[in-house]
Amino acid sequence: MLAAFSGGAHAAQCGTSPAGFEAWKREFGEEARSKGIGGNALSALMQTNYASATIAADRGQRSFQLSLDQFLAKRGAAAIVARGRQLKQSQAAMFASIEQRYGVPPGPLIAIWGMESGFGSQRGNQHMLSSIATLAYDCRRPEFFTEQLYAALKLIDRGVLSGATRGSMHGEVGQTQFMPKNILAYGVGNLDVAANALASTANFLRANGWKAGAGYQPGEPNFAAIEAWNAAGVYQKAIALMGRQIDGGGSAAER
Repeated sequence: MLAAFSGGAHAAQCGTSPAGFEAWKREFGEEARSKGIGGNALSALMQTNYASATIAADRGQRSFQLSLDQFLAKRGAAAIVARGRQLKQSQAAMFASIEQRYGVPPGPLIAIWGMESGFGSQRGNQHMLSSIATLAYDCRRPEFFTEQLYAALKLIDRGVLSGATRGSMHGEVGQTQFMPKNILAYGVGNLDVAANALASTANFLRANGWKAGAGYQPGEPNFAAIEAWNAAGVYQKAIALMGRQIDGGGSAAER
């Protein structure tokens, strides 16, 4: 579906300030209409506002520059592992069902869940479509976010998301913080429901090469699937480490 929408060859001109956003929206809306986006989604797009907080967050992602120890401390890894072990036990049937279907054990899924949203407690309160539209307009990464915007509009057309959907600073939604393009490709049901979000995450990992029973630490076969989830090396290592601690025990400070 996105093949017709991908590539940066759209006519709408990117910008670096709010000044051109309204004109860009109108141009983009016409292009989207010509590519089959429906009236509900286009109406939602026209109601978006320039998201200054999203731009500030996009320019200030400093935690990914920390050392692994610093990153683990900043993100509360010990608390994630402790809570994750409890959830692995209390939700054992759910995790067993997911592992049977997708081949992904509880540890890395729980680590992602805790890292992304504090186990669903911090899913973001930004206007999802405004965040993504702003980033598609912004000149820093317009190609990537143009694809995300088309995916979001398609999801609104389908009724999966709405123009009022709230999410995090870059438009991520649900318990494990999916971007719209990944919702289209891997989403399983309402991602505000933990079981659906975790199944969707496992679906993503399997599609990106996860092999049932193989290791997922750096250098092991399944680490590449974790790399596909997030491009930051320190994040990848943190998920692998916390997942191992949740799955196999040991101290949260243990290497």
